[in-house]
This record gives sequence, structure tokens and C-alpha cells, in this order.
Amino acid sequence: MPKQIRINAFDMNTGVHQSQGLWRHPRDRSSEYTTIAYWQNLAKTLEKGKFDGIFLADVTGVYDVFGGNRDAALRNGVQVPNNDPFLLVPAMAAVTEHLGFGITGSLTYEPPYTFARKMSTLDHLTNGRVGWNIVTGYLDSAAKASGATKQTSHDTRYDIAEEYMQLMYKLWEGSWEDGAVQRSADRGIYVDPTRVHAVEHDGEYFRLNGIHLSEPSPQRTPVLYQAGTSPKGQAFAGKHAECIFISSPTKHVMKQSVKKLRAAVQEQGRPADAVVVFAMMNVIVGRTEEEAQEKLRDYRKYASYEGALTLMSGWTGIDFSSCDPKDTVKHMRNDSMHTAIDRFTISDPDRVWTVGEVAEHLAVGGSGPVIVGSVTQVADELQQWMEETDVDGFNLAYTVAPESIQEFVDLVVPELQARGVYKTEYAQGTLREKLFDGAPRLLSPHPAATYRRSR
Repeated sequence: MPKQIRINAFDMNTGVHQSQGLWRHPRDRSSEYTTIAYWQNLAKTLEKGKFDGIFLADVTGVYDVFGGNRDAALRNGVQVPNNDPFLLVPAMAAVTEHLGFGITGSLTYEPPYTFARKMSTLDHLTNGRVGWNIVTGYLDSAAKASGATKQTSHDTRYDIAEEYMQLMYKLWEGSWEDGAVQRSADRGIYVDPTRVHAVEHDGEYFRLNGIHLSEPSPQRTPVLYQAGTSPKGQAFAGKHAECIFISSPTKHVMKQSVKKLRAAVQEQGRPADAVVVFAMMNVIVGRTEEEAQEKLRDYRKYASYEGALTLMSGWTGIDFSSCDPKDTVKHMRNDSMHTAIDRFTISDPDRVWTVGEVAEHLAVGGSGPVIVGSVTQVADELQQWMEETDVDGFNLAYTVAPESIQEFVDLVVPELQARGVYKTEYAQGTLREKLFDGAPRLLSPHPAATYRRSR
């Protein structure tokens, strides 16, 4: 039986996500992101297309590395203004039954005690359809806006994340026993106090003494997403992640990333297939190849190369404003996102990128690859990426909203279903059960299982 393709929509609660400048396209409606109707219509489209979920990116802070200020980011709308991704979920869950929600939450800016309650609340309201994309932040502007002088160093952020995860597992898995909530009117007992336990934590970065405020949700711990592919990030993902999001411009880079990630999972005593790897992808499809290529030519008319380099500067911490388009992109290390500069330098030593090529690549589709072609060509390419890189599916970014997603649902999904590589019906159960055909809660050897109390 051929491997089934998993697909999430990749979006953000902002008017300009990945494809910089395309907000100016006459058919683009991404500026409607401030309305409930925009997100509910998108959610219904995704569920019609049997998408596994919507992966909601987020960034705290402003991209102010390009030119040394925030002007280019504001001028091009580079992921600013942006709104809270968590508040979108109840609105979309209300009009869907199966769609999952992977929400980016930066542990650097989310107090652990209240964050645990927020995720449990969403898991209850969605009947177990939420996931958490664990990020540590990478912008100095975010750190300064939150009261620090600059962000914590890259590797230290992962040390903090490790302790943060211990707290989350203690709250989600260990504070309330199964059966603690009794709601016994006859005995006058809503909750059995002997089955609720305080979390006492006195660590290097966090202190906490209290019970989890929420009763156990369908999944307890939400499905855990992670996107780090630096050595420190891979080790963290290997231990904690259930779904891993990667973004690579070529098959060679993507294949190497997947290989390293699966090895990191095995090093933690978990099977290599314990994680679902989603790769960023952008699809421009037409009923013929020429129609698709004409769309790409049309889209490029609106692309903002300044916006693309503003995004790249923010990711890497490198100011590209004074670079010539013919300059070669060189590798360097700082406390920003290591993956962003690696993917265009050391990850593929056989490919040399110029600044202009990076800008052109990012402007339409973002940091991932772009497939352009007829329905058959797109389906063929998606299968080839699966076979040649060992990914499990794709986070599908849009170029023009909602056109890109709508066309994928109407044209590509039926073709994939006809080939037997894409589901025709949703599985029942929570998001974890749908993704892994297993239990709704994390099981050993995942570390979360060790915190669960039993009686």
C-alpha cells in the first residue's frame, strides 16, 4: 500500500505570511485576516479537502534587522501587523469536526502555569484536536519589547525549553489523576481532592507550587510539534516532538534534514517513525502546465524582494540591506534561527546561492520549494518529494489567499485520492489518534508518560 500523504495548511494570523508582496494581488483576500468569517471559511475549505490540520505560525517581535530598523517590515507588512493565533482556534473549531490545529506558542513569552491552562482549555473546546508548535523565539526585538536587553543565547534557549517541558508534563499529566472529576450530586463531591496533586518545582529557570487549574482534557498533552533542526534543536525534537516541521529549498537538503531528525529520535530510544515529518511546500496548479506557469508569471509581478530580504534578515540576524544581489550568501553563526542560514549555505555545499536568488526564492512561496504545473505534474512531484526525502507530508503555504488553497482542494486532492495516496475520509478520535492510529494520550517511551499518575 502506498504511503499516505499528510497535509496541513500553513498560515499565520497576519496579512502577509510567506509570499512577500502578494497581498497586492487583485484576487488576494489575506487582508481579511482580522475577521472571523475569513478563518471560518478557510477552516471549512480545509475540512472539505480532508486536510489533517492548519499549522498556525507566529512571531513575537518585529523584523528590524534589515536596514537596522523596522521600516521595511512595516512598509511591506512582513508578518506585521499580526494577531494572536490561539484565539482563532475556537472560531474554526466551531465550524469543523475533524480539522486539527497546530498552534505556535513561544515558551519564552508564555508563563508556564497559565499556558498549560490555555492549551488544556483549547483541547477541551476542540474535543482533542489541538497541537502545540514549541518555539523559543529568535528576535531581539521581541526580547526588548518584553523587558530584556537582548534574547537569550540559542543553546541556552533550548536548556530553558527542556525545563519548561518538564513543567508542562507535570501539570498536564501528573497533577490530576483519571477519575478525579466525579461530579457526584448524591455525595456532593465534584472533585476528589485525594486525586489532585500539587506540582512542586524548583528548577534553574522556573519555580512553581500549585495544582493544574484544568481538569484532564481529551489528549492531556496536546500533540507536540517542533521545528528546530540545529544540533540542539534536533536533540530536543528527538526527545519531545511528535510532528516535526522542516523547510528546505531542495530535495538534497530536505533528505539530509529528515535523516538527521529520525536519527535524533532513535537516539532518544524512540522508533524513527514515531514522528510525522511535515515539509513546507507551495503549489501553483493549473489545468494545464501553461496555465500554471502563467499564474507564476502573474504572481511574480507583485513579489516584493525587499520584503523577502527583510524576512531573511530577521530569520538569520544578518542585515542584507547593503548587499548586492550578486553577492554570495555566506554562512555565519549568531543567536538567531540557525536553520535559516544553514539551508542556503552549509546544508548543500554543492549549491551556491546569491542574495538575489534567495530573494527571488523567498518572495513567492517562502523558504520552501514551489511546485508549478498541471494537476498530474503536481501530484507526481508531491509523490517524488515523499519518496526521495522520506517526509510524511507537507505544510502547504499559500501564494494568493484563498485561491491557492481552494485550487489545491478542488484540483489536486481528487487526483491524490484517485491514486490511493490521500485519505477519502477522516479517522475518528483526537488529533493524536488521527495522526498515529493509536491512543489519545502519549505513551511510553515518550517522556510525558513518565509523569502520569496511576492508582
